[in-house]
Amino acid sequence: MTLLLTVFAAVIATAVWYTKNDRTLCLGLLCWMFWGASIMWLVDAIFEYVELRAAYFTPAAEDMLNDSFLGLSVIALALVIWVVVLLIKDPKGVVRARLKK
Repeated sequence: MTLLLTVFAAVIATAVWYTKNDRTLCLGLLCWMFWGASIMWLVDAIFEYVELRAAYFTPAAEDMLNDSFLGLSVIALALVIWVVVLLIKDPKGVVRARLKK
């Protein structure tokens, strides 16, 4: 589930980046984080399959729920990092203008 969730997030972020093509929003950073997480979970899935073989395809419901929470946590953390980077870079000067008032 972690792999599936992060791949969906990566595909959505990439589609938004491709259609928006706005460098000020740092969407490229978001894509890199999601695709990096997807590659990490793919490597994890490969090694887990090598270890468990056929049992890999029949996970318990509790394991799937835990993996879903982990995947959502990874997505949330990437979004938080992205927002912090946006606030620090302040490409449109919104935060700077608010602080001057």
